[in-house]
Amino acid sequence: MVVSVLLGSMPDSPSSCRCFTMRVLVTGGAGYIGSHTAKELHQAGHEVVVLDNLYRGNEWAVRWGPLERCDIRDRQSLRLALARYDIQAVMHFAALAYVGESMSIPSDYYDVNVGGTLQLLQAACAAGIRHIVFSSTCATYGSPDHLPITEDTPQLPVNPYGETKLTAERMLRWFSSAYGMRYVSLRYFNAAGADPDGEIGESHTPETHVIPRLLFSARDPKASFQVFGNDFPTPDGTAVRDYVHVTDLARAHLLALTYLAHGGDSTAVNLGTGSGTSVKELLRTAELVTGRSILVEWCPRRAGDPAALVASSQKATSVLNWTPRLSTPETILRTAWAWHSREHATPGRSSTTCAPLPEPALAPQAAAVEVRK
Repeated sequence: MVVSVLLGSMPDSPSSCRCFTMRVLVTGGAGYIGSHTAKELHQAGHEVVVLDNLYRGNEWAVRWGPLERCDIRDRQSLRLALARYDIQAVMHFAALAYVGESMSIPSDYYDVNVGGTLQLLQAACAAGIRHIVFSSTCATYGSPDHLPITEDTPQLPVNPYGETKLTAERMLRWFSSAYGMRYVSLRYFNAAGADPDGEIGESHTPETHVIPRLLFSARDPKASFQVFGNDFPTPDGTAVRDYVHVTDLARAHLLALTYLAHGGDSTAVNLGTGSGTSVKELLRTAELVTGRSILVEWCPRRAGDPAALVASSQKATSVLNWTPRLSTPETILRTAWAWHSREHATPGRSSTTCAPLPEPALAPQAAAVEVRK
């Protein structure tokens, strides 16, 4: 397929990205953000190939293109997949992404997030691929002194997860300089919500994210929702975070690909709302959306938890023409509640079983790399 790009200003929505099509490899495309992005790409007319080894991804979430079940640490399998589908661009989500876990097993995080990314970049270079959109994280900033976080905020990660993502960003910069590869690194916190059409949503094992935990407590009146700290220096004493709807994030990845196809230079961009939501505010909104009372267990602060983390999206607006459209607490919770309610009415569909991190021995059935932010 010949890539065609119409000159002019950047499009402001996926529907206006019809001017070019690509065959795009989505690593980690069976995971939460990767699967939503695969849908966004498909709807914009791109051909999607998902590469995932299903370690923490969900095969049922792969709906918008074929699944290549392999590990990103296996360069030979990567090269075969890139050649088989004549891939023209890569969106890279595959990673281990639990902060607490990274503190316990940092070697696995370096193996997958750094070693796997290196294998992917080497295979992409060998295949002549020059467009990479990288799913990074605001965890590369650590605990910043000033808010909102901008792209000029010093990157001082405080855990192996953030450190390995920052290392991957630095690899991209040097590959870009040496080999002509162009990339966009997208940094964000707290992906949340579910596909507004209800086709896919958030499902992890173990589940550590605040909104699925809130909704679990809403479904089960005996299950308490733990709030860690109510004495932060914030308006209501609970921690404030920047929640971005997963569909808004997916659209940003599509716009980043469009930016590169229009000849844009390599860059890194934060994705945020510019204003945070406290845990108490989320709790109140969840009770309104679900119509149920939620039992709360007040717990001490966790060591190292910042009072507030909020990202600026000014550069995303100016460079990618991206603004969040669905990232209000009510919309996030309504879409998540609709999806979780339906999934839990269909037993055996929405949860996965966690297995030990596999060695990259890479038989076709090898279990996979986690794909969640």
